[in-house]
Amino acid sequence: MAPPVRGYNLHANGIRQHLLHHAGPGRQMLLVPGITSPAITWNFVAERLAEKFDVHVLDVRGRGLSQAGDLDYTLDALAADAVAVALGMERPILLGHSMGARIGIRAARLAPDSLSGLILVDPPVSGPNRRPYPANWAWYGDSIRLAERGCTLEEMRKFCPTWTDEQVALRTEWLHTCAWGAIRTAFDGFHTDDIHADLAQLRLRMRLVTAGAATVVLPEDVAEIQRLAPQIETRRVAGAGHMIPWDDLEGFLAAVMDFSV
Repeated sequence: MAPPVRGYNLHANGIRQHLLHHAGPGRQMLLVPGITSPAITWNFVAERLAEKFDVHVLDVRGRGLSQAGDLDYTLDALAADAVAVALGMERPILLGHSMGARIGIRAARLAPDSLSGLILVDPPVSGPNRRPYPANWAWYGDSIRLAERGCTLEEMRKFCPTWTDEQVALRTEWLHTCAWGAIRTAFDGFHTDDIHADLAQLRLRMRLVTAGAATVVLPEDVAEIQRLAPQIETRRVAGAGHMIPWDDLEGFLAAVMDFSV
């Protein structure tokens, strides 16, 4: 039976940061979710990761129970949050999904000694003079407005037709905590922030995990990342979409659980 999850708050980088702790036996892991994923939505993943790692899942500012409101939501601010949280830990491994992977890349460039390794899960490779992020803004914006109004599970399911009832129910309950301005800034930043320039500066142990049934990271993108960061390991979860653990939890775990530093 998995140990109970403990929520806690920190004052780090000038704001309240909320995390969920899934206690485990190994090295600390700071898990940074994607653009509209409050920490609680990763519980079903984190409890399995905690079989090997001591997992702390961050509510990125403007989401979940972390501070929101009139804040800076740029990638630099989010990366500074991750650094501030990591500095209160013991050089954790940072596992970031989607936007969280981009946060991890920027955090590792800002403060490489704060982390012991990076696991980058299907990071958007969009940026200046690159192809756009494949998701449509309306998918985010419309679902957030629906959640803010209050909606049923079946109304939310239209946006997530392949998810389980439990996964859709969590999104229905928690998506309203994703502040519109925070999400819009992050989405726009997918197209203006240059994570490739950051990658070329990193010397950390890294692993890239990509979704075989999504177009966020294509084979040519993997090759470019390998040129920029020759030390990076790569894993592909065939048949999984961008939300890899939602589609193939066991495949995701097989791709990350043997990571060591």
